[in-house]
Amino acid sequence: MVSMLSASAVAYGAATIVNAIATGKGAALGVDLWTKAKVELTDEPGIIEGRILSDPGEDTNLIHKIVMRVLRRFGLEGEHGAFVETDSNIPIARGMKSSSAAANAVSLATLAALGRKLRDLEVVKLGVEAAKDAGVTVTGAFDDACASYFGNIVVTDNVAQKVKRRFVVDREYTVLFHVPSSKAYTAQSDVEKIKRVAPLVNIAHREALLGRYWAAMTFNGLIYSMALGYDIKAAVNALGAGAVAAGISGKGPAVAAVVREDSIAEVKEAWNAYEGELIQARVNRVKAHVVGKDDD
Repeated sequence: MVSMLSASAVAYGAATIVNAIATGKGAALGVDLWTKAKVELTDEPGIIEGRILSDPGEDTNLIHKIVMRVLRRFGLEGEHGAFVETDSNIPIARGMKSSSAAANAVSLATLAALGRKLRDLEVVKLGVEAAKDAGVTVTGAFDDACASYFGNIVVTDNVAQKVKRRFVVDREYTVLFHVPSSKAYTAQSDVEKIKRVAPLVNIAHREALLGRYWAAMTFNGLIYSMALGYDIKAAVNALGAGAVAAGISGKGPAVAAVVREDSIAEVKEAWNAYEGELIQARVNRVKAHVVGKDDD
């Protein structure tokens, strides 16, 4: 294997405002957790090796699918293979958009290594389609991918892959995550069971479109907790401690709470009663971007 060009990129995490599994329409909030990807192109077509440094036991199929999607986009799958490393502080399979962040970071790094550019939404869509190919998503997670890539708040139609509205969060919020040790893979969700709550999720999505995204986030969390059998106590206790919104993120098991500065200590104290990790982040307003390119 001869290494040719390499590049690195970073993309960010997100929290659910409206989960799109039930209706195909969603909304999400960017947070400043991150995933970094380094892609080294090789002269071995079809051979794509991946390593997830932050969780070595996880499947690397998504990495393979993303790189192949990008190479095929330019007709270069017969010229290059790749070696890819990712590192992240986003726990995998907890509802914190680790797959979307990885897809965006690997897509951007592969493009940069090739010396190619695409429009932002094209980059996002490449990752969404790769995530479908890899089976790590039910809907393609277009809402999560857009929040990961663009930051702030996006409200989307995932089926049509369209951004319906974007909102800039106009004040500083902390986003706290209570993260149980158990994992919940989106592809293993009981979609038919979840679709039974679609009429309620449509209401949450409409609220998000109208700019009432914190109410939408809390309502969505209650709906999906009911559908998936999760306890709502952590979210309710966070609200009681002053959070402006709280609910399960994605298909769980993580619970996210949007918190003003003066309520952070109270929400943390309310969550001390629950087993698991507490992760603190901020609303992200920075786009995913390339962080380095080298001639090797």
